[in-house]
Amino acid sequence: MSRTAEEIATQPACWRRAAKAAAAFPGLPQPGERVAVTGCGTSWFMAIAYAALREAAGQGETDAFASSEFPAGRSYDRVVAITRSGTTTEVLELLTALRGKVPTLALTADPKTPVMDAADEVAVLDWADEESVVQTRFATTALAFLRAGLGDVPGVKSVTEAAVDAELAITEPLPEAVVGAEQWTFLGRGWTYGLALEAGLKMREAAGAWTESYPAMEYRHGPISITGPGRVTWVFGPLPEGLSLDVSRVGGTLVARQETDPLADLIRAQRLAVTLAESKGFDPDRPRNLTRSVILC
Repeated sequence: MSRTAEEIATQPACWRRAAKAAAAFPGLPQPGERVAVTGCGTSWFMAIAYAALREAAGQGETDAFASSEFPAGRSYDRVVAITRSGTTTEVLELLTALRGKVPTLALTADPKTPVMDAADEVAVLDWADEESVVQTRFATTALAFLRAGLGDVPGVKSVTEAAVDAELAITEPLPEAVVGAEQWTFLGRGWTYGLALEAGLKMREAAGAWTESYPAMEYRHGPISITGPGRVTWVFGPLPEGLSLDVSRVGGTLVARQETDPLADLIRAQRLAVTLAESKGFDPDRPRNLTRSVILC
């Protein structure tokens, strides 16, 4: 078993620990604050998911940006940065630029990195750190931590309930039609759009697969044109009305686990990425052209 696969399997326990940690952490965004969430790559996609969850919880306007695209001069009450390594250049530069202007919180896996000094407050999730270059458990644990801090979100399970779904997602067999497909399109609405983006990225990183990601209601505005036999449309969260018939009409395979928490469903996409990588002879722990952290000269 690859190290990535081993780390994927630890996520239910990580999420439960994250829920407890969030309950005791004083530096999370407060209701009513105007908040921006930022990161790079996978961390940015988790930021997108959290921003949508926080607004759905009615806790205040929340934006998400890639760190390199953070809008200069825009006013926020708090900025939250997600950085597994704590060394990503764009994140550190942004936090440095914000110093003294707005309170900042960073979530990281490594307490021995520059982010500890760059942010005003830091939540260290070192027990969710990873050896694999590909992010899996740290990203979902960071989201679980932030999600738990929101309390009840209408229509969304608690983090502890999601962990129960995650245990099944780790063990159940992946459908043969999904494993044997040639192309995968991931869809989501609201907070699950961030998960769809992450699922597509994971498949590209680990397996070099042809994947695309869109807001679910945008699927019929063009992306459906590539759907057909041997191609999968995977929906995180609620299935838009009529979409199932549209996928069937063009011969595609629909994946929609509406009873499963979408974050737990992301685990199935992570497992698929590892399975495909191994079937191609790739090392999912060390994907081509990638490093653990992007540090610019």
